[in-house]
Amino acid sequence: MNYSDQFKRVQENIQKAKEKSPYQQEVKLVCVTKNHDPSIVQAVLDNGEYCIGENRVQEFLTKYNAYKDRTDKLEYHLIGSLQSNKVKYIIDKVDLIHSLDRLSLAKEINKRAKAIDRKMPCLIQVNVSKEDSKSGLYLEEVEAFLEKCLEYPNISIQGLMTMAPHTDDRDYIRKIFRELSNLREKISKKGYNELDMKYLSMGMTNDYTIAIEEGANIVRVGRSLFGQRDYSKRYY
Repeated sequence: MNYSDQFKRVQENIQKAKEKSPYQQEVKLVCVTKNHDPSIVQAVLDNGEYCIGENRVQEFLTKYNAYKDRTDKLEYHLIGSLQSNKVKYIIDKVDLIHSLDRLSLAKEINKRAKAIDRKMPCLIQVNVSKEDSKSGLYLEEVEAFLEKCLEYPNISIQGLMTMAPHTDDRDYIRKIFRELSNLREKISKKGYNELDMKYLSMGMTNDYTIAIEEGANIVRVGRSLFGQRDYSKRYY
């Protein structure tokens, strides 16, 4: 696969979507390297990107250790569901956790971050479509949860994250993204202390252009960059 062509295509699509978006936002591309050999990280660097997204802690650690001499150039995001007992392994290594979705996890993140004198940046994961197969809070639960999280001094809430449903209905996907974008704006206007809702993480390979048009400034793209994953292999 010609990774340069793939990256160029995705970057062009991002630019076109930004031009359509009324938000005129800068967009961070998170390159999702899940189920790809650690060497794929080099393709990210070769194409002028720096942000790596991983779903599983074990696989993240494999890639982190393989490229730990490049940490000055790489930014790591933990984008998948996070078990509380795994927080200790990543708290000093990741730059942003996308999947904060329960108070027990917030408590553990705060505890581990305090131990290393860090304020851990996190996004609240929201299950806008209320699908049983997805993690995350419902829209109506987010503000109460957010206020609880603000009680933890070693957590920095920096925005919201969601995943769209698996459907070909592009209008429905747009509606899901718009609802989360509206919630972000609503929360921002409330002026909570110690809160900076600067990130809206929405959109993956099938729908990242729609997400950008609706205000996303982080998109998580894997398959369009690296091709199909080989689920028969595990890199941890």
